[in-house]
Amino acid sequence: MILEQILRRDIGCAAYLVGSEAAGEAAVVDPRIDMIDEIVALAERDGLRIRYIVETHNHADHVSGHHQLAARTGATIAVHEDAGVAYPHLPLHDGDELELGEVRLRVIHTPGHRPEHIVLAVIDTSRGDEPWAVLTGDSLFIGDVARPDLAIDGREGADALFDSLHQRLLSLPEGTLVYPGHVSGSLCGRVSNRMTGTTIGFERRFNPALTIDARPAFVEFMNESLPERPPNMARIVELNRSAEPLELRDPAPLDVDAVRRLLDQGARVLDVRDTAAFGQEHIPGAIGVPLDGSQFQNRVGLVVPTDVPLVLVADDEAMARRAATMLSVIGLTTIAGYLAGGIDAWRAAGEPLDRIPGMTVQELRAALGRDGAAPQVVDVREPSEWQGGHIPNAVHIPFYRVDERAGEIDPARPVAVICGSGQRSMLAASLLKARGIEDVHNVEGGMTAWHAAGLPTTTD
Repeated sequence: MILEQILRRDIGCAAYLVGSEAAGEAAVVDPRIDMIDEIVALAERDGLRIRYIVETHNHADHVSGHHQLAARTGATIAVHEDAGVAYPHLPLHDGDELELGEVRLRVIHTPGHRPEHIVLAVIDTSRGDEPWAVLTGDSLFIGDVARPDLAIDGREGADALFDSLHQRLLSLPEGTLVYPGHVSGSLCGRVSNRMTGTTIGFERRFNPALTIDARPAFVEFMNESLPERPPNMARIVELNRSAEPLELRDPAPLDVDAVRRLLDQGARVLDVRDTAAFGQEHIPGAIGVPLDGSQFQNRVGLVVPTDVPLVLVADDEAMARRAATMLSVIGLTTIAGYLAGGIDAWRAAGEPLDRIPGMTVQELRAALGRDGAAPQVVDVREPSEWQGGHIPNAVHIPFYRVDERAGEIDPARPVAVICGSGQRSMLAASLLKARGIEDVHNVEGGMTAWHAAGLPTTTD
């Protein structure tokens, strides 16, 4: 038996190649659109024919690669009968089994995250009839379970998830290996664990959600402190249901004149360089989200308009191409191209530049003590981070709410934006600058540096 995990840490996605070496047959579970070359190479390495491409559900956080993989391999796409997809597929039902030589994939219907959700119990009949592993998709994670509010009302989803977990998954033998569809980085749950596998027994004992035996308490727990829903999730689901594949395309190079014309027509600039480079100089009105920072796609999905053309600014062509691919993963297809020559070309053409200066926590502390000229501190972290301690008299606006709540900030006063480390605050500062608030500073090192310096906080 072969079971191989294909991982993307950016937004914590995991796909699986599972099958029989002896039979030379395999299935692929939950392939992402940017995994196809790697999956095909793995199958060729092991001499496997991919017979099935199984989707555990219609994904809402990333675009699937089932169309592309089926075109490359001739495999049959399989998904639960309730998925409502428009592409040709094998409809799956609870209890169905896909045979791959001595390996069987048994379908277990587990609604909750979505009504059509399934998990796959992996059985190696050469060893016995009990499942050896279970591919849990977005139902059971490591130390967490799936959020219930993406397809239906959160309370209804949590009620269904309670039964799926306690009646279906927890009925598996305790030693069954658990391989989830997501690890840390996903917005499909509150998962923060970077581990890539666990067991049914371990999760039964230590997973906070699974230790709640009472249904009402579970429903309440599952609808608290959920990650923000990016506005493009519904679009991603529809792309994944569609009969037409999404094509990955390299972004076109654009000269300065072409970029200027696009900006005059309403396009936005997405600058994916690192935070320091963006702060030093950038195109006025640009949104700064570092490609190599954490949560790139999730943060872009939360703040970047999905209905206007985007111009990328990157260090070089390779970086722009990588950014375009990662944005395609979240269904963002409005990329008009990238600025050829980068910010150097823009500067050389004499075009205007803007900057967001940094401020150390010591400088912020000193500025807060000045009468009449103290900056407004805008804390853009998540509510749970804010509740754990913040700078006295700071204003709390999560970074994904800054654009809509910019009117709450006095543009006549200086603004110091702070987060945990300095990445989200630079993103938020760029949104404020685009809204016409000029005197904006990014607090370097964020609250991590503030705490390290022993500076005062409050929970009020």
